[in-house]
Amino acid sequence: MPRPLESLRVLDLTRALSGPFCSMILGDLGADVIKVEPTPDGEMIRAWGPFHDGDGVFYLSVNRNKRSLAIDFRNPKGLELLHRIACKSDVLVENFKPGTTDKLGIAYDRLKSKNPRLIYASITGFGRDGPYGSWPGFDQVAQGMSGLMSITGPRDGEATRVGVPIGDLVAGMWLAIGINAALVQRHQTGAGQRVDTSLLASLVGMLCVQGQRFLSIEDVPQRAGNDHPVIFPYGTFTAADGMLNLGAATPGMWVKVCELLGLEHLKDHPDYADNTARATNRDALREIMNQRLSTRSAIEWTKEFIDAGVPAGPVYTMDQVFDDPQVKHLGLAEEVNHPVIGTLRQLSNPLRMENIGNETVKVHPPLLGEHSEVVLRELDIGDDEIAALIKDGVVMVSDAGKESA
Repeated sequence: MPRPLESLRVLDLTRALSGPFCSMILGDLGADVIKVEPTPDGEMIRAWGPFHDGDGVFYLSVNRNKRSLAIDFRNPKGLELLHRIACKSDVLVENFKPGTTDKLGIAYDRLKSKNPRLIYASITGFGRDGPYGSWPGFDQVAQGMSGLMSITGPRDGEATRVGVPIGDLVAGMWLAIGINAALVQRHQTGAGQRVDTSLLASLVGMLCVQGQRFLSIEDVPQRAGNDHPVIFPYGTFTAADGMLNLGAATPGMWVKVCELLGLEHLKDHPDYADNTARATNRDALREIMNQRLSTRSAIEWTKEFIDAGVPAGPVYTMDQVFDDPQVKHLGLAEEVNHPVIGTLRQLSNPLRMENIGNETVKVHPPLLGEHSEVVLRELDIGDDEIAALIKDGVVMVSDAGKESA
């Protein structure tokens, strides 16, 4: 069965992580994502290591299910070609610094007059205007300014960034949601619209209860490390072979923990009898619990706790994640054929939809210019013009693209 967005053409002018993550989501859902890259080197993250047979893994991680069209942005003919493609697209996604699209001749107001159904989607660092509107956007800077770093890290340590570029990823997800909402509204009205977010806004929008604590009672949350800020025992503990997450969120679960660890004498002990007492005395209680937990492996304890109705799970390293039987069962890593690498393992889109099956990686992350000729031909550009664009260096075609064309 066709995937949900299969009839849509997306002009992807994004780079780095936030925009490419957004357009990848659209591609996963079936959209024809035309990734336009500047010649001669292509998208900047192609050069970011480490490398897999010459391809940067940053690039590989956010560019599946797309086709690559390589254009010389410095050539007026290249910019004119870009404008023509935009006028034939359903969605344009960009994450340039504010003002750049004006210089390229593809600003929203100009394209809207030519293509009123166009959904024009943008990600910036801090918004399109305002006191920081001209600032460049970097994930870690946004993490710091959003307050996220202030609540991440050890209680007595320094503010800490999240281990993945969470600002980029969340901004891409928010924008993909906005694009899909705009598509639904376009079906009702016939008109496109502008959709935008920023790294800063996307992270502030994810502050959840920590943000509400300040907005409601002006409480400034502090770092809690791997512990839940108010519930204990709810956090990380030490098993024989590594760390274990345990979440005893109710009085009944606390009793179960005591019974499983042979600590029945602590159930009604005044230092641990209720959550407030346990949270106050968490360091002493953690030491007692760790002495018992260190006698068995994390996965053994996990099964014991789960059977008793207490949420728990081991803290995995990356190799353990992809060797886990549940991760394998869910198909969270897929294989796709790559013209240089061969068999390439990729993360799966985590959404599962009844009508489209579980295989989400349909197309490998493209080589630079791999689809230039075929994309232009599909846009009703004649073979003679395509040949001239290639000869003049306006468009670049990879060897794989020449074969497929």
